[in-house]
Amino acid sequence: MVKGFPGISIKISYICSKEKPEILKLSREFKVGIVFIVAIAALVWGLNYLKGFDLFKKHQTYYAIYPTVNGLEKSNPVFINGLKVGHVSDIYFSPDYSGLIVVVMSVTTELPIPDNTIAGIYSSDLMGSKAIELIMGNSTTNLKDLDTLASRVDPSLKEAVNQQIQPLKNKAEDLIRSIDSVVVMVQAVFNKKSREDIANALESIKNTLNSLESASYNIDTIVKSQAGRLANILYNLDMITSNIENNNDKIDRIINNFASISDSLAKAEIPKTFNNINRTVNDLSLIADKINSGQGTLGQLINDDELYNNLIQASQDLDKLLLDIQNNPKRYVRFSVF
Repeated sequence: MVKGFPGISIKISYICSKEKPEILKLSREFKVGIVFIVAIAALVWGLNYLKGFDLFKKHQTYYAIYPTVNGLEKSNPVFINGLKVGHVSDIYFSPDYSGLIVVVMSVTTELPIPDNTIAGIYSSDLMGSKAIELIMGNSTTNLKDLDTLASRVDPSLKEAVNQQIQPLKNKAEDLIRSIDSVVVMVQAVFNKKSREDIANALESIKNTLNSLESASYNIDTIVKSQAGRLANILYNLDMITSNIENNNDKIDRIINNFASISDSLAKAEIPKTFNNINRTVNDLSLIADKINSGQGTLGQLINDDELYNNLIQASQDLDKLLLDIQNNPKRYVRFSVF
C-alpha cells in the first residue's frame, strides 16, 4: 500500500516469484506517470493549502459586482469581522460588456450569511493590499450557493487621507491667496507718498496729544484753583436735591393740579370759544368801520365837528343855566305859604 494524495491509495501488488504473469507486469513509463500524477496532485493541494483553501473542505461560491476593484486580485482574502473565511477565486468583466467587474468568492465558513450582507472592498494594510470584508446584515434569510451579494468599495487609505487633508489644503490655498492680497495691498500702501502721509499723520497725532495734555493741565489747574467754588456748587446742588426730596408731596400735588388743568382744558370747548371771540372781533371791527365812516350817532358825533361844537355849546349853556339857577333860585322857583 503506497499512500500518496490524502484519501487516495494506490494498491500495487508485486509477485516476488521470478515468474510474473504478463498481465501484472507494470511498465516503467506507467510507474513514472503515476508518480507524476501524484506529484501534480500534491503540488496543487499544497499551493491551495498555502493560499488558505482546503480542497477537501466544504465551500460555497458567492458573486459580487463592482464598478471598480481598486487593485483586488485573485486569492485575496475574504473576512468576516476580521476572521478569514475564504478567498477571491476569480475576477472577470461582466459578459454584458457594461464594464462592470464580477468577483467570485469561495467561502468555507459554516456561519449563516444573511442575504442582505454587503461585500466591501477595502485596504487591508498600509501598503494598499486589498481584501473583501463581508458586512453581515440582519435578514432572517440566508445566502445560498452561487448567490450574488450587494457590493461596496471603501476608499483606500490614501483616498481617506486625501479626503481629510483636502479641506486643509483648500484652507491653506485660501490663506496663501489672502496673504498675497495683503502683501500687494501693503506694497501699494507703503510707497513713498504714503509713507510721507503716514509720517505727517503721526506728527499731527503727536501735536493733538500735546494739545490734549496742555488742555488737561489747564483744566487741572482750574479745578484746583476753583475747588472751593466747586464745593459750594456741589453743596448747593445737594441742597436743591434735598429740597426736592423734602417737597416731593407738594411737587406731586402741583403735577396733579397741572394734570387736572390739562384735563379741564381738554374738556373745555376751546375751539367754540375762539370762534365766538373771532365773531366778536369781527363785530367790533364792523362797528369801528361804521363809526369811522360816520354812520350812526356815535359815528356822527365823532366825525361831525359841528355836532361836536353844538354839544359843547349846549353843555356850556347848561352850565350857565345851572349857575344862574343856583344864584337866582327865586327867578325860577316860587314858594307860596298858605
